[in-house]
Amino acid sequence: MHIAQHITSDLSGAESVDTVTLDYDNRFVRRKKMTTDSGEAFLVELADTRSVNVGDGFVLDDGRVVTILAAAEPLLSVTHDNPALIAWHIGNRHTPCQIGAGTLLIRDDAVLKKMLEQLGAETKTIHAPFFPEGGAYGHGRTHGHASTDGHDQ
Repeated sequence: MHIAQHITSDLSGAESVDTVTLDYDNRFVRRKKMTTDSGEAFLVELADTRSVNVGDGFVLDDGRVVTILAAAEPLLSVTHDNPALIAWHIGNRHTPCQIGAGTLLIRDDAVLKKMLEQLGAETKTIHAPFFPEGGAYGHGRTHGHASTDGHDQ
């Protein structure tokens, strides 16, 4: 089984041979067995936990690159006359949120859906890739882990 110990965001000179489609949770990785979209297993073994981006690539030990894609996942599309109020309630619960023009996207959650609807929000379940904001401390994940900007490590 091939091993990926590096991530690259520069695919210009790389031989991208396959893709791996990951949901939001699985784009946060340090050590994990993965399977490409065509069925080849490989191991990701990074020095530290990383939030990988769509379009980045796992560099395999033979030099090939597996490009990262985003999987569609169940989300709630949330709209309200006062989006700041709804955003405050979502943020107060430390819920990852993708902010769009007039729409907030969060993971499908029955408890949050009920609360938001009680606040007058309109919700709709959709399936789409999820790209939440990075939070108060900048881009990337905010799970108490240090963030690194460079991908070629």
